[in-house]
Amino acid sequence: MSINFDKERFWHRHIGPDDKQVNEMLQTIGAESLDQLMDETVPGDIRLKEDIQLEEPMSEYRFLEQFREVADKNEIYKSFIGMGYYDTLTPNVIQRNVLENPGWYTSYTPYQAEIAQGRLEALINFQTMVSDLAGLELANASLLDEGTAAAEAMSMLYSSRRGSKRKHAHTFFVSEECHPQTIDVLRGRAEPQGIKLVIGDHEEVDIDDPRLFGMLLQYPATDGEVYDYTGLIDAAGKQGVKTVVAADLLSLAILTPPGEMGADVVVGSTQRFGIPLGYGGPHAAYFATREEYQRKIPGRIIGVTQDAEGNPAYRMALQTREQHIRREKATSNICTAQVLLAVMAGFYAVYHGPRGLRRIAERIHGLTQTAEKALGKLGFEVGNTTYFDTLKVRTTREQQRSIEIQALKQQVNFRYFGDGCIGISFDEVKDLDDVAQVLDIFAKATGRNLEVDLDQLSERAEVDYPERLTRTSSYLEHPVFNLYHSEHEMLRYLKQLENRDLSLVHSMISLGSCTMKLNATAEMIPLSWPKFAKIHPFAPVDQAEGYRTLFKRLKEQLKAITGFEAVSLQPNSGAQGEYAGLMAIRAFHRSRGEEHRNVTIVPDSAHGTNPASAVMAGMEVVVTQCDEHGNIDLEDLAGKVEANKEKLAALMVTYPSTHGVFEEDIRKICALIHEHGGLVYLDGANMNAQVGLTSPAEIGADVCHLNLHKTFCIPHGGGGPGMGPIAAGKHLQPFLPTNAVIPTGGEQAIHGISAAPWGSASILSISYAYIKLMGAGGLKRATEVAILNSNYLKERLKDHYPVLYTGKNGRTAHEFIVDLRPFKQSAGIDSVDVAKRLMDYGFHAPTMSFPVPGTLMIEPTESESKEELDRFCEAMIAIRDEIREIEDGLADKEQNLLRNAPHTMRVAMSSRWDRPYDRERAVFPLDRLRFNKFWPAVSRVDDAYGDRNLMCSCVPLEAYSEGQQPAAVE
Repeated sequence: MSINFDKERFWHRHIGPDDKQVNEMLQTIGAESLDQLMDETVPGDIRLKEDIQLEEPMSEYRFLEQFREVADKNEIYKSFIGMGYYDTLTPNVIQRNVLENPGWYTSYTPYQAEIAQGRLEALINFQTMVSDLAGLELANASLLDEGTAAAEAMSMLYSSRRGSKRKHAHTFFVSEECHPQTIDVLRGRAEPQGIKLVIGDHEEVDIDDPRLFGMLLQYPATDGEVYDYTGLIDAAGKQGVKTVVAADLLSLAILTPPGEMGADVVVGSTQRFGIPLGYGGPHAAYFATREEYQRKIPGRIIGVTQDAEGNPAYRMALQTREQHIRREKATSNICTAQVLLAVMAGFYAVYHGPRGLRRIAERIHGLTQTAEKALGKLGFEVGNTTYFDTLKVRTTREQQRSIEIQALKQQVNFRYFGDGCIGISFDEVKDLDDVAQVLDIFAKATGRNLEVDLDQLSERAEVDYPERLTRTSSYLEHPVFNLYHSEHEMLRYLKQLENRDLSLVHSMISLGSCTMKLNATAEMIPLSWPKFAKIHPFAPVDQAEGYRTLFKRLKEQLKAITGFEAVSLQPNSGAQGEYAGLMAIRAFHRSRGEEHRNVTIVPDSAHGTNPASAVMAGMEVVVTQCDEHGNIDLEDLAGKVEANKEKLAALMVTYPSTHGVFEEDIRKICALIHEHGGLVYLDGANMNAQVGLTSPAEIGADVCHLNLHKTFCIPHGGGGPGMGPIAAGKHLQPFLPTNAVIPTGGEQAIHGISAAPWGSASILSISYAYIKLMGAGGLKRATEVAILNSNYLKERLKDHYPVLYTGKNGRTAHEFIVDLRPFKQSAGIDSVDVAKRLMDYGFHAPTMSFPVPGTLMIEPTESESKEELDRFCEAMIAIRDEIREIEDGLADKEQNLLRNAPHTMRVAMSSRWDRPYDRERAVFPLDRLRFNKFWPAVSRVDDAYGDRNLMCSCVPLEAYSEGQQPAAVE
């Protein structure tokens, strides 16, 4: 027998079904081959004529070997740059058991609360940490970064003017002491919304100006100065002017929190709470505000409610106020968070507790104070009167240049101000040896020689702020922040929470339009490499050659896949990508003197972020209808285009459609828009059905965003991180976004979309790895199998559930919709009941009630094997039989398996059982579940109760009845 010397391909590991299973599934759906299925599914006029041009795929071992060479091109210099980004220590117990743990990073957004209690508790810890430290009543479950959080605060206050004495005001003041990247993001966000931005000295702002509705202050300021804003905030408030403060959260362990100064909103980053620098991200921003804004706060809020047993339970509160649900009425397009990073930051606070955080903050301040005194003895004047961790040292330009040269020799980065001064920021990682190195650099660069006893100076260091700047209020008093300070206890707590969450480690998550596929270990490993994790986003670019190589290669990959000529990697979520693409379109029209083009047409089936993003980009939204087959109604579209032809800016379209169908007329649709002067924006949410078969450029689009956390394998992380780069035609390349600190983008670049130059740069390595491991052939095969898996599920379920939409040959794309609405009439069962019952079978529900109310949208992805698909079908068919029992009168319409689902272990083991069905059938509806059962942590949660009794911080002990343990300390 001859030996096969071919190495195994990675895609054999990534793609679930093997050749034998593929053939079995093809037989089930009545297709002779994958080629035939693709011909029957994807319109021929948009099929690629040749394969994507990518390099040959690599094995996992070879990839990691060569990618380490790329990482080694990065140089880790000691960073004193600051500007909102700091070196930090990720506790090893958190790194190994959260960041590197698929039980945490492969879970989905916690819409199904009963199987997400661990994540929800971790997020409510985060919210409690933020609200306690910021000194405000309410915090959300994180945003994308500090710059965009500040922009969200501006937008929220602007939309809240109605009914106030500033309801006609349009001016927002921004202190020039804010971080430059934040100011840049605000510039980009303000103008399309009709907000006039004024940047200046906060000590000279005219709060009596009737045009002023709000202001943003930095605390501590970007140069390190700590200002007492109490008087300014109070005076502004009396005039109806609202205040946002961007604050360093760690500093608030010892400084008076802005909430106690009277701030209306406090925003910032939690990056220094154990989250690696990662060349800019991902990091969890925070947003705290007053209770009066609870229905306007952007992002997600985790709240406390009770379950069907009367026990406390967590869930996403006020879900109907989510911005993407409000569509064109939204003031934000935020429908995501940085959940994995927020979870880590919250655990950092749990692990260290209030005393630990204070100790870290005091130590950082002590090092800064020691450096200030030592530099003074060396003859340098520090410009700061009051500071926390940052000094602004006055130097001449000649001295600044000499110090920079010497610092680089010693592999140290300072911040160099345009006025010749030098910024030095200390952090958790630094110690007295680093202070000594700073002195050595300054001394050698300026020819000064002074021996300084740093030990003696440090012994005199103390926290001695003016009374009004000294924090006196307590924080983090809840037991969860005071119990888990040993590693053993922390490990057990992390595992307790992990075990309450269902993720991809348990079963398939078949969410339509979300693409929950394998996040391969080989793709994730580089995230922990220091050469990627420990670089400051504003370090000199020649120190990040490895990142440059990564960016260049990933851009080339994405260009080849999309067919476009230009790529921006900056947007750090899909919604940010939508906004960036529309802003580039807006800039394109303006460059041609067509500022009047401000109408964006959006199909009524579109993702809710589409119209919300259009509104943020200053567009007027016109909705076009879909026909009975789920396609864009061409007649209605033509009428809308004709009626708005003079003002037409863009069409936003998802392809294949949100209904799971490749529309046959997509080229005609794009041509119609172009004929009338508009451009086509393609929502990349469904790219998993395009890659290797067609492309946005082939279809006729001008720009698209790519959900790297969907098609290209960045994990969802419980609701973030995500990345949403945009790819565009050459005509839009000049308008791609830039950054205020490190320029990126085109010659006529729009302002920054996110705070960091390349967004959440560190996780781009995941998508690069996926594409490199798969190669062109593997990517095409993945798309084909995703479509095959969808059609296989559709075929197996169609006799049990009505399937709403298919293409002209009866095929679906990578997802399809089953209609549950008939069961409401026949059995009193709706989509929620089916979703909850699926938990008893060990599955997360498909996407509920989108894009059609009362339905489930199912997307199996190519990573799921035939065995797992069959298990899912077995569960869905068994649930249909349970519904039939209700329809036939064999089961009660109220007390039945579905209406009481999910069934917890507590319910099953209770000595009291008064339900008219067998308890064994409730919890073991299939024999296989007797040996491998995922138990929901709580019974069905009461959403209405939680919204009526809103509580968004850790549950107080008195909320529990005798004998119960609080969820936060269980």
